[in-house]
Amino acid sequence: MEELWVLLLAVAWDLALGEPPAPVHPVVWMGRIIGLLERWAPSGRAPALAYGAAVTILLTAAFAGGAALLLGYLRGLSALAYVLVGAYLFKSSFSFRELWRAGARMRESLSRKGLASARQEVRALVSRDPESLDEPHLVSATVESLAENLTDSIVAPALFFLLFGVPGALAYRAVNTLDAMIGYRGRYEYLGKVAARLDDLLNYLPARLAALSVVAGAWPARQDVGGAWRIMRRDGGRTESPNAGWTMAAAAGALGLQLEKIGHYRLGEAVSPVSAAKIGSMLAILGWAASIWLVACAGLEVTLAAT
Repeated sequence: MEELWVLLLAVAWDLALGEPPAPVHPVVWMGRIIGLLERWAPSGRAPALAYGAAVTILLTAAFAGGAALLLGYLRGLSALAYVLVGAYLFKSSFSFRELWRAGARMRESLSRKGLASARQEVRALVSRDPESLDEPHLVSATVESLAENLTDSIVAPALFFLLFGVPGALAYRAVNTLDAMIGYRGRYEYLGKVAARLDDLLNYLPARLAALSVVAGAWPARQDVGGAWRIMRRDGGRTESPNAGWTMAAAAGALGLQLEKIGHYRLGEAVSPVSAAKIGSMLAILGWAASIWLVACAGLEVTLAAT
């Protein structure tokens, strides 16, 4: 039952306290190490590819292996210490509270503070240039980000925790952080290629489970369950990413919206008007989807402990 207590305490920590302070946050350490190693990256296609692969393997192994050694030692020392440290490390691999609050700030900005404030606020959610985005596209960008981040902020870390414990969750977070920092085209085309492809692979199943969670969460959130299921199946594969479109398409169907990233994709159908209220509806879906998933994870932990 220790793993169940790790899961429950980590979720309680996230909801009550949010993120650990930056100086003791393992994901902040990951980011600093990646930034340092990136400075030493060689130029040229093959050297950059090999260096990026080595960084990906070593960073992932260091955090997962370090967690495994520490928790293995604590397990033999004290069950309480194991649960407390395990919950702290696992909590650092996921974040629901901060994701929800970022969406709530966008809703507030669009409802009361105007486009200028909303364009500033949306930078916390998306990397696209917000200055050219009108209100419908700001709402779309927010809904897309909340839906997509359900996968890598909540569902995937919990899935890898179920499969491989705290080291598995940290290994996933290391790969995901590498992908976020160097796994895109342009300057990091080859340096981040291994991290980007590995992130796609690791997120393949979690993205689809997260999309199903959105469909399930649409019912208690009083949104269109049938639309979520239909649009997920129809539009889930329409994005360049093999994974991002699934949760976004499910959210588009649930909300009756057409989500658009200009020049890249359109998901869903414009059944209802786009407004800041749709962000509130998406937050309700997000809360229910995350709850359904985490309750399912806790149930699986109980089942595993009983067998």
